[in-house]
Amino acid sequence: MNTIIALSIGLRLLGVGYSILLLARTRDRRFGFLTLLFSFMTLRQLLTVQTASTGLEELPGLVVSVLTLLTVYYLSEYVTEENALKTELRAVNERLRSFQKAIEHAGHAIFLTDSDGTIEYANPAVESVTGYDREEVIGETPRLWQSGKHGDDFYAELWGQITSGSVWEGELTNRRKSGELLWIDATIAPITEDGDVNRYVAIERDITERKEREMRIEDQNGRLTVLNNTNEVLRDINRELVAASTRDEIEATVCEQFASSDLFDVAWIGSRGLVDGTVSPHSWAGSDLGSLENHIEAMCNTDPTPVEQALEGQDPVFTDVEDDRLQTVGKKRCVVVPLAYQDAEYGVLGVVTSNPNAFDLIERDVFVELGQTIADAISAVESKQTLISNSVTELEFRLTGIDEPLANMAAQLDCTVTLEHVVDDGDEEQVQYVTVTGPDPEVVIEYAAEADFIDTIEHVYTHEEQALFQLSINERSVVKTLAQYGASIESFSITGTTGRLVAQVASSNDIRSVVNALRTTYDGLTLIAQREREQDIQTEAVFRKQLTAALTERQREAARTAYFSGFFDWPREHSGEEVASMMDITQTTFTQHLRAAEKKLFAALFDGTVANQ
Repeated sequence: MNTIIALSIGLRLLGVGYSILLLARTRDRRFGFLTLLFSFMTLRQLLTVQTASTGLEELPGLVVSVLTLLTVYYLSEYVTEENALKTELRAVNERLRSFQKAIEHAGHAIFLTDSDGTIEYANPAVESVTGYDREEVIGETPRLWQSGKHGDDFYAELWGQITSGSVWEGELTNRRKSGELLWIDATIAPITEDGDVNRYVAIERDITERKEREMRIEDQNGRLTVLNNTNEVLRDINRELVAASTRDEIEATVCEQFASSDLFDVAWIGSRGLVDGTVSPHSWAGSDLGSLENHIEAMCNTDPTPVEQALEGQDPVFTDVEDDRLQTVGKKRCVVVPLAYQDAEYGVLGVVTSNPNAFDLIERDVFVELGQTIADAISAVESKQTLISNSVTELEFRLTGIDEPLANMAAQLDCTVTLEHVVDDGDEEQVQYVTVTGPDPEVVIEYAAEADFIDTIEHVYTHEEQALFQLSINERSVVKTLAQYGASIESFSITGTTGRLVAQVASSNDIRSVVNALRTTYDGLTLIAQREREQDIQTEAVFRKQLTAALTERQREAARTAYFSGFFDWPREHSGEEVASMMDITQTTFTQHLRAAEKKLFAALFDGTVANQ
């Protein structure tokens, strides 16, 4: 056999085997084709072996066999590279699919826009964040859900930052498709190619719940600050009220404490006139008088006015006032607090604020208690002034048919009723000692039993036609009204339907309040005289000296011996008989001297006079 033919056949058989091997390894059909090709080439070569004369004419076939075998080799290399590329491409595609799944299932809205901001891609989360379907936002711009809460300068700065190649991060207030506001935490990043920005990717996270929680906390902190500041003002007022000694000091203190707080702008205390009902401030802070009067005029442009509502309802009234003549311009909130104590009216407190939340956390009862506290303090200092003042104003009234417990008794029984003494029973009730001239005590007691305004009555004694009674009255009375305004009764007597009342008020007190209170409460009461007089102030030393001078020597001795021997203790250390023996007198004489001394002591204590008898 010719060498060239043998070599050619061998190469072709090698090609067949090599192709079959590669086909089995790669499962590439191209190697199957080459296997057939080599097989047919080998078969042809075997069929021509007997007819071939020389091997030279087979030389081209040998070259073809070599080239075909090289083709198989290079194809195997190509297939190996191709498979590697396919594997890498599959890995890349798998990663891309993973990225796509991650983006598709992300809880944040992710947008891809072109360089003009037109949305080219949006993940499904866009619907949960914006309320729009992803199909609705493709081709639109993020202006679709802008809320209008950010100005043009804000967006200009944002675009300036991302177009320069920088990432923008921040919070945005947008509006859902439904119209409700939402807050998002946004990151907008530019996508660059060859240094030029050609796309943007935006990631938006809904933080509405967190922002609302933060705002609630901020609001609660703000409200807590308001409450703490208000409580501090109230504590300061209560502390200053204790130190105040006059009504002017009390009113000035209250107004200054409110006006000095950052929460409140103006505070004033005023009263309404009896004739036209106009409100006149007599103490204020935080504003000049002219602006304050304009404010009160603007506030009282309703019927009934807030002042009337507060005083008549005995409850704070909150109102809005539009007035630019105060120090604060625009809409203001005002509370009008009645100053009343046990039915005594001392005007109103007005507090003005520009803070819409200043009154929100302050319960209405706090203002009620504040008004009562201020009124109580005013009543206390006026009562004190009446007791200790050297200068008093004496007011004399004529009474004609007034609706008052003692006056009603005098009218019903057609008798004379005279007030002798008033004591406080410790429960904010007053016990009155009155003398009734004319009817029998049984008639008076029978009348009192049927009268709703008399709780209790006790017959003390009867002397000639006069009977002394102890009364507890549960209704409003002239006695109680005067006491509430710090006035004391000098005399009060009424016969039938007419009578006379004389009261004393410290000249430093508000005399007008007392007169207005009586006129408003009782029809038929007329002021007929107002006199200024000096009141004798008796010191303890003078009292002791006058009492000692009024007692006889034997009365002083009886009282002194009884006191130091324990006669007044309980149980007694010595009886009256033993004390009399110490004085070397009879028990009857001792009792006469002791009772005479006691009568002079109690007369000085209750009547203010010392009888030398």
